[in-house]
Amino acid sequence: MTSTYMGEPYYPAWLDNLAEDVIGEGAAWDGAIQGAQAVHEVVVAAREIYEFQDFHYVGPCGENSFLEDYSSSVRGVPIHVIVLVTFNAVGKAQRLVVNHRPRSSVLLLSRLMLERFAGTPLAKHWENTP
Repeated sequence: MTSTYMGEPYYPAWLDNLAEDVIGEGAAWDGAIQGAQAVHEVVVAAREIYEFQDFHYVGPCGENSFLEDYSSSVRGVPIHVIVLVTFNAVGKAQRLVVNHRPRSSVLLLSRLMLERFAGTPLAKHWENTP
């Protein structure tokens, strides 16, 4: 999987700067994913499922937030993603909101995440995937 922004390799620095009580919310899963380890694991798993990440924008959004806008594909199916990361007072990523689209791609990603997390405590976030 390749991740590029403006032709350069990209890795989200905020991913290694998660607050212990970070909350991750997203269209591709049910409920909030809580805790640095769980959020990190979910983000890494999704990045592994993406065939690439072609970033259109990466950078600040307001005073305490960070925005990522990128396109990808999952098993050949296009998917578009907006990620909003909000930082707490000490600069740790406190809240992560991920919006995938279109719906058909969200459902495919959800099914693949359920396969990835089957048999783990995180599976509950994808168990209702049609």
